[in-house]
Amino acid sequence: MSFDFTVSDVIPASAQDIYDAWLDSTGHSEMTGGEAHTSASVGDPFDAWGGYISGNNLELEPGRRILQSWRTTRFTDNDEDSRIEVVFEPVDGGTLVTIHHTNVPDGHTGYQNGGWENNYFVPMKRHFGGTRQ
Repeated sequence: MSFDFTVSDVIPASAQDIYDAWLDSTGHSEMTGGEAHTSASVGDPFDAWGGYISGNNLELEPGRRILQSWRTTRFTDNDEDSRIEVVFEPVDGGTLVTIHHTNVPDGHTGYQNGGWENNYFVPMKRHFGGTRQ
């Protein structure tokens, strides 16, 4: 069994700036604080947080949407890849970043219970100059 969830937050930057940083090795590393190797091409692999996260770019809509397969080193060999869909929507004060995380293996609730917030949204706000937390 698996589960799905959605989290979102406003990041004080343009949708295009966040999208570009997400798909650039240096930008991703700087905005999260964890080493990443990424690409802006469909089909290419990526890793983040020093290899803890890995996957492939499945669909890319510049400045609007990223769809990636996604797994961590804690997934078992029997666990299918999960997927993240990252949607960027311009709003007052920056961009609403919404992450739909699907096909998450049972028991991996940390991603929903603060993982995305603590490892992505909070450092992204700092990186892009915001102080809201």
